[in-house]
Amino acid sequence: MNIDVGSKIRKLRKEQGLSIAALAASAELSTGLISQIERNMVVPSIVALWKVAQSLNVNVGYFFDEEEAQSINPVVKANKRKKIVTDDSEALYELLTPDLNRKIEFLRITLKRDEASTEDLIGHVGEECGIVLKGKLAIRFDNNEYILEEGDSISFDSSKPHKYVNIGESESISIWAMTPPSF
Repeated sequence: MNIDVGSKIRKLRKEQGLSIAALAASAELSTGLISQIERNMVVPSIVALWKVAQSLNVNVGYFFDEEEAQSINPVVKANKRKKIVTDDSEALYELLTPDLNRKIEFLRITLKRDEASTEDLIGHVGEECGIVLKGKLAIRFDNNEYILEEGDSISFDSSKPHKYVNIGESESISIWAMTPPSF
Protein backbone atom coordinates (compact mmCIF):
# COMPACT_ATOMS: atom_id res chain seq x y z
CA MET A 1 0.00 0.00 0.00
CA ASN A 2 1.41 3.40 -1.02
CA ILE A 3 -0.07 6.15 1.16
CA ASP A 4 1.07 9.75 0.67
CA VAL A 5 1.11 10.93 4.30
CA GLY A 6 3.39 13.87 3.49
CA SER A 7 1.00 15.49 1.01
CA LYS A 8 -1.91 15.12 3.41
CA ILE A 9 0.08 16.82 6.19
CA ARG A 10 1.18 19.63 3.86
CA LYS A 11 -2.40 20.15 2.60
CA LEU A 12 -3.84 20.34 6.14
CA ARG A 13 -1.02 22.58 7.36
CA LYS A 14 -1.57 25.05 4.51
CA GLU A 15 -5.38 24.96 4.88
CA GLN A 16 -4.89 25.93 8.54
CA GLY A 17 -2.46 28.70 7.63
CA LEU A 18 0.44 27.15 9.53
CA SER A 19 4.09 27.42 8.58
CA ILE A 20 6.35 24.38 8.89
CA ALA A 21 7.95 26.07 11.91
CA ALA A 22 4.56 26.64 13.58
CA LEU A 23 3.50 23.02 13.05
CA ALA A 24 6.87 21.78 14.29
CA ALA A 25 6.61 23.90 17.44
CA SER A 26 3.05 22.76 18.12
CA ALA A 27 3.96 19.09 17.60
CA GLU A 28 7.25 19.43 19.52
CA LEU A 29 9.20 18.13 16.50
CA SER A 30 11.99 19.70 14.46
CA THR A 31 11.23 21.80 11.38
CA GLY A 32 13.61 19.57 9.43
CA LEU A 33 11.62 16.46 10.35
CA ILE A 34 8.30 18.07 9.35
CA SER A 35 9.83 19.16 6.04
CA GLN A 36 11.20 15.67 5.37
CA ILE A 37 7.86 14.04 6.26
CA GLU A 38 5.96 16.40 3.96
CA ARG A 39 8.32 15.55 1.08
CA ASN A 40 8.00 11.80 1.88
CA MET A 41 11.74 11.57 2.50
CA VAL A 42 11.19 9.88 5.87
CA VAL A 43 8.39 7.78 7.32
CA PRO A 44 7.31 9.26 10.66
CA SER A 45 7.12 7.13 13.77
CA ILE A 46 3.60 6.56 15.09
CA VAL A 47 4.41 8.92 17.98
CA ALA A 48 5.55 11.68 15.60
CA LEU A 49 2.50 11.13 13.40
CA TRP A 50 0.26 11.24 16.47
CA LYS A 51 1.79 14.57 17.54
CA VAL A 52 1.31 16.02 14.05
CA ALA A 53 -2.28 14.75 13.92
CA GLN A 54 -3.05 16.31 17.31
CA SER A 55 -1.54 19.62 16.18
CA LEU A 56 -3.65 19.55 12.99
CA ASN A 57 -6.83 18.52 14.87
CA VAL A 58 -7.31 15.20 13.07
CA ASN A 59 -6.88 11.62 14.17
CA VAL A 60 -4.08 9.47 12.79
CA GLY A 61 -6.61 7.51 10.76
CA TYR A 62 -7.10 10.57 8.55
CA PHE A 63 -3.70 9.93 6.96
CA PHE A 64 -4.58 6.34 6.05
CA ASP A 65 -8.16 6.78 4.85
CA GLU A 66 -7.77 5.61 1.26
CA GLU A 67 -11.13 3.92 0.69
CA GLU A 68 -14.61 5.30 0.40
CA ALA A 69 -16.37 4.92 3.74
CA GLN A 70 -19.36 3.15 2.19
CA SER A 71 -17.13 0.43 0.69
CA ILE A 72 -15.60 -0.56 4.02
CA ASN A 73 -16.94 -3.79 5.49
CA PRO A 74 -18.24 -3.05 9.02
CA VAL A 75 -17.21 -6.53 10.24
CA VAL A 76 -13.67 -7.09 11.50
CA LYS A 77 -12.75 -10.76 11.58
CA ALA A 78 -10.41 -11.77 14.42
CA ASN A 79 -7.72 -12.95 12.00
CA LYS A 80 -7.97 -9.75 9.89
CA ARG A 81 -7.49 -7.11 12.60
CA LYS A 82 -5.20 -4.22 11.75
CA LYS A 83 -2.27 -4.00 14.14
CA ILE A 84 -0.73 -0.78 15.46
CA VAL A 85 2.86 -0.82 16.70
CA THR A 86 4.42 2.16 18.48
CA ASP A 87 8.09 2.96 18.78
CA ASP A 88 8.08 3.33 22.57
CA SER A 89 6.47 0.03 23.61
CA GLU A 90 6.12 -3.61 22.62
CA ALA A 91 2.38 -3.41 23.30
CA LEU A 92 0.22 -4.92 20.58
CA TYR A 93 -2.74 -2.73 19.64
CA GLU A 94 -5.39 -4.40 17.46
CA LEU A 95 -8.05 -2.26 15.85
CA LEU A 96 -11.55 -3.62 16.47
CA THR A 97 -13.12 -1.27 13.93
CA PRO A 98 -12.51 -1.43 10.17
CA ASP A 99 -10.31 1.69 10.16
CA LEU A 100 -8.97 4.55 12.28
CA ASN A 101 -11.26 7.16 10.78
CA ARG A 102 -14.06 6.93 13.39
CA LYS A 103 -15.55 9.05 16.15
CA ILE A 104 -14.61 6.37 18.67
CA GLU A 105 -11.53 4.19 18.86
CA PHE A 106 -12.03 0.54 19.81
CA LEU A 107 -8.88 -1.46 20.60
CA ARG A 108 -7.69 -4.79 21.95
CA ILE A 109 -4.39 -4.29 23.77
CA THR A 110 -2.03 -7.15 24.58
CA LEU A 111 0.84 -6.50 26.97
CA LYS A 112 3.60 -8.93 27.84
CA ARG A 113 4.53 -9.47 31.48
CA ASP A 114 5.98 -6.25 33.03
CA GLU A 115 5.25 -4.32 29.78
CA ALA A 116 3.57 -0.89 29.71
CA SER A 117 1.37 0.73 27.08
CA THR A 118 3.82 3.63 26.82
CA GLU A 119 7.13 4.57 28.39
CA ASP A 120 5.81 7.82 29.86
CA LEU A 121 2.39 8.91 31.06
CA ILE A 122 0.47 10.36 28.10
CA GLY A 123 -2.61 12.56 28.14
CA HIS A 124 -4.94 13.44 25.26
CA VAL A 125 -8.34 15.03 24.82
CA GLY A 126 -11.36 12.88 25.59
CA GLU A 127 -12.26 9.94 27.74
CA GLU A 128 -11.66 6.23 27.68
CA CYS A 129 -12.89 3.08 29.29
CA GLY A 130 -11.48 -0.41 29.39
CA ILE A 131 -12.06 -3.92 30.65
CA VAL A 132 -9.46 -6.57 31.45
CA LEU A 133 -10.19 -9.89 29.75
CA LYS A 134 -7.03 -11.69 30.88
CA GLY A 135 -4.31 -10.95 33.41
CA LYS A 136 -3.81 -8.04 35.75
CA LEU A 137 -3.25 -4.36 34.89
CA ALA A 138 -2.22 -1.32 36.88
CA ILE A 139 -3.77 1.83 35.44
CA ARG A 140 -1.77 4.88 36.47
CA PHE A 141 -3.19 8.41 36.32
CA ASP A 142 -3.86 11.40 38.53
CA ASN A 143 -1.09 10.31 40.97
CA ASN A 144 -3.02 7.10 41.65
CA GLU A 145 -2.69 3.47 40.66
CA TYR A 146 -5.76 1.35 40.08
CA ILE A 147 -5.39 -2.44 39.97
CA LEU A 148 -7.69 -4.26 37.56
CA GLU A 149 -8.05 -8.02 37.41
CA GLU A 150 -9.99 -10.15 34.93
CA GLY A 151 -13.50 -8.75 34.49
CA ASP A 152 -12.72 -5.38 36.13
CA SER A 153 -13.33 -2.18 34.19
CA ILE A 154 -12.41 1.48 34.48
CA SER A 155 -13.27 4.81 32.87
CA PHE A 156 -11.47 8.14 33.15
CA ASP A 157 -10.73 11.52 31.61
CA SER A 158 -7.97 10.92 29.03
CA SER A 159 -6.55 14.41 29.46
CA LYS A 160 -5.01 13.19 32.72
CA PRO A 161 -1.61 11.68 31.82
CA HIS A 162 -1.92 7.90 32.10
CA LYS A 163 -0.57 4.51 31.11
CA TYR A 164 -1.36 0.81 31.55
CA VAL A 165 1.15 -1.62 33.06
CA ASN A 166 0.87 -5.42 33.07
CA ILE A 167 1.60 -6.44 36.67
CA GLY A 168 0.40 -10.02 36.29
CA GLU A 169 2.33 -13.25 35.89
CA SER A 170 1.49 -13.67 32.19
CA GLU A 171 0.32 -11.54 29.26
CA SER A 172 -2.67 -9.26 29.74
CA ILE A 173 -5.44 -8.66 27.25
CA SER A 174 -7.82 -5.74 27.59
CA ILE A 175 -10.42 -3.96 25.47
CA TRP A 176 -10.47 -0.15 25.31
CA ALA A 177 -12.80 2.45 23.84
CA MET A 178 -11.60 6.05 23.46
CA THR A 179 -13.35 9.13 22.21
CA PRO A 180 -12.23 11.03 20.35
CA PRO A 181 -9.70 8.61 18.86
CA SER A 182 -6.08 9.06 19.96
CA PHE A 183 -4.35 7.15 17.15
